Amino acid sequence: MIYVSMDDTDNLESRGTGSLARTIAGELSKDYQIYGVTRHQLYDHPDIPYTSHNTCAVIQIENKGVEFVDEIFERVKREILDDFMEGSDPGLVVAHDNQITPAMVAFGIDAKCIVLNQQRARKLADNLDIRLEGLGGTEDGVIGAMAGVGLASSRYDGRFLRIGTEDVKGYTKTAEELFEAGVDQIVTVDGCNVTEGLIHNPQGRLLKTCPLGDKIILFVEEENGELKVVDRG
Repeated sequence: MIYVSMDDTDNLESRGTGSLARTIAGELSKDYQIYGVTRHQLYDHPDIPYTSHNTCAVIQIENKGVEFVDEIFERVKREILDDFMEGSDPGLVVAHDNQITPAMVAFGIDAKCIVLNQQRARKLADNLDIRLEGLGGTEDGVIGAMAGVGLASSRYDGRFLRIGTEDVKGYTKTAEELFEAGVDQIVTVDGCNVTEGLIHNPQGRLLKTCPLGDKIILFVEEENGELKVVDRG
């Protein structure tokens, strides 16, 4: 797997980092097999500047070796710079599974609960030979971008903004439609598997599926006789 992680690409008037990541994933899908795009929540603290939510986004690319990292990095870098917004502080990381160690995962976990700095992010990238670059402003986005790779590679954090090359959204879907869209398992919050029937998504927005190991899981709960998608942030 190759992880393309970006953070702080937006300002108050522009589309968010997640939206940009989904657009870039669509472009990359012309040449690469996209596993999905995930969103990861980082530490919400007054000492950490962010636009609306302190989150980063990670595009995950399947079946490519480490030799493709530089090519993907340059391509995504151009996309981010072409979309650069004044007031943003974007950071970009592209890393292959072979470059990721427990220290990278630990950095991601720390980014959810303590204030980190660019120095630690850049030193970690240097030590692991991972491509990291700030693309404007204060370049503080390098912190969240590094964290995103660590969290996404753990396979137990965040939620999917896109499965494969498709956004999965809508007010009502059958379980069969969700499985066809790439959901591996539908589970109630009290542990029951759901294999059929209607799943209601009250707000009609992107389904908040979660990575759990090598599976994409959708959590639901029963309310008034209907199965509804659980909002997991």
